[in-house]
Amino acid sequence: MTPEIAIGVAWILWLASWLAAAYWSDPAAKRPAFREELFYRIATLAGAILLFGPFERLDHDRLWRLGTGIEWLLVAVAVGGLFFTWWARLYLGRLWSSSVTRKADHRVIDTGPYAIVRHPIYTGIIAAIVATTIVTGRLDAIVGAVLITFGFWIKSRLEERFLREQLGPKAYDSYRRRVPMLMPFGPKSGE
Repeated sequence: MTPEIAIGVAWILWLASWLAAAYWSDPAAKRPAFREELFYRIATLAGAILLFGPFERLDHDRLWRLGTGIEWLLVAVAVGGLFFTWWARLYLGRLWSSSVTRKADHRVIDTGPYAIVRHPIYTGIIAAIVATTIVTGRLDAIVGAVLITFGFWIKSRLEERFLREQLGPKAYDSYRRRVPMLMPFGPKSGE
């Protein structure tokens, strides 16, 4: 098995388990208007098509080739990022949603992975995407990774505005001052 196949298998297993677990979630009590979510959805979908789409991938399309050891290290980074998403999702429990929502009894979660970054699921996915992109070494993968990352940045900003409004500025602003948005050890306010 090559590193590129291994990373593909990791993504397939992650996606299958992620979708299967979608039923383990409370219903939304409130969500923003669909038009507010449209832009991040388009960006992430377009990026995913570019990164993972069913295009013919020729070896001469690669911009670089890394050594096998480095590529396997990047597979480990991708798998680690995907495990980080699962840690965060399990930590949220029934509060998790694929969309920006407020659940009944919603509250700020600020422990576990949420003490490291405010959006650990997005952080884990972005880490896995960057590792995948470096392993594949293709221009379409780079553009896809940029679009997905941009989409998650937009989604995290929307989510923060929505949760601040829904949960109250006092609770959410305190969390924002203590914990960085997407990058561990990054800026805390997210502004």
